[in-house]
Amino acid sequence: MTRMTRRALIASAALGALLGTAACNVDQGNTTASPAGATGGASSAPPKALKVGWSTIYLAPSWMQQTLRMLEEDVAKLKAEGKVASYETFNANGDTSQQIAQIQAMITQKYDVILVDAGSSTALNPVMEKAVAAGIVVANFDSLVTSEKVIRVGTDQVEWGRMTAQWLADKLGGKGEIIAMNGPAGVSVSEERWKGAEEVFKKYPDIKIAANVHSEYNLAPAAQAFASAYSAHPSITGVFSQGGALSAAALQTLVKQDKKLVPITGENYNGFLKLWADKRKDGFSSIATAQPNYLSVIALRAAVAKAAGTAVPSTITVPLPKITDENLDQYVKPDQPDDSYPIQPIPQSEIDKLLGA
Repeated sequence: MTRMTRRALIASAALGALLGTAACNVDQGNTTASPAGATGGASSAPPKALKVGWSTIYLAPSWMQQTLRMLEEDVAKLKAEGKVASYETFNANGDTSQQIAQIQAMITQKYDVILVDAGSSTALNPVMEKAVAAGIVVANFDSLVTSEKVIRVGTDQVEWGRMTAQWLADKLGGKGEIIAMNGPAGVSVSEERWKGAEEVFKKYPDIKIAANVHSEYNLAPAAQAFASAYSAHPSITGVFSQGGALSAAALQTLVKQDKKLVPITGENYNGFLKLWADKRKDGFSSIATAQPNYLSVIALRAAVAKAAGTAVPSTITVPLPKITDENLDQYVKPDQPDDSYPIQPIPQSEIDKLLGA
């Protein structure tokens, strides 16, 4: 059986499962009947309670699990308000063709709102635009597509790299030797963060990038990658890291080998925040930012508002949080797992501002 045939069968199976028993579904909310007076009815009728689905390229990572819990909590609030009738989550397990099939099935099943965390910045554009043409509100968050016909909710990844690299350049006084820890080559988030970092480092010719390492955003492979680079460049004075597990891997390596602790940029990965808090007394310093889980809530709120006829921005860029030595204690959670991503909740008033309310 050829690879293409296998992929076609997988996509077909996913579509069939969704149309039938929602086999791809990992969480199924209670479905209630839509109230009388749905959209298009008399002007005095209440807005239609919406049928909402979320298609995500992955669900296994802890960041996704936190996102799911946050989304479900907000769905519960909207159900209590009569704005959402039903909600389901669909996991594409890393298969973009399966994600396309899921979205197509949601079009067929006449969902009112489709949320998407995309596995590709371009491959999903046609089916998402087809959903929009069918009258469905589509909101994309976190991993964004290029289509301008859907609501997109994200952060500025280039600014992420720019902000943390500038902190490191300032910390080093504009000179030194660093290891760059980036995500997998070709992944848009990694490429954009490094693009911002490079803009900064090019202004400092006395900062030498001794090694540019690419690793999965997981602790074990990142630790192996950093250890290899560090063994070749033990005289580094800093580490630019664009992922929390990557930062934790670098700091753990220095601690385990009893080496001098150098400044390392980071993310709100709790394992890194814990170690940072522990080593702060020894002079270790860092800066971290976050891809907030509440992007999902903002996307949901924007879609629900648009479905009710309210104008919302087509692109919503959420400000990047900044975690420093001074406010670290507000973020680190000593009693929570290392692979969690602590973040301060966003007030409804801030969501309203982002939606232009």
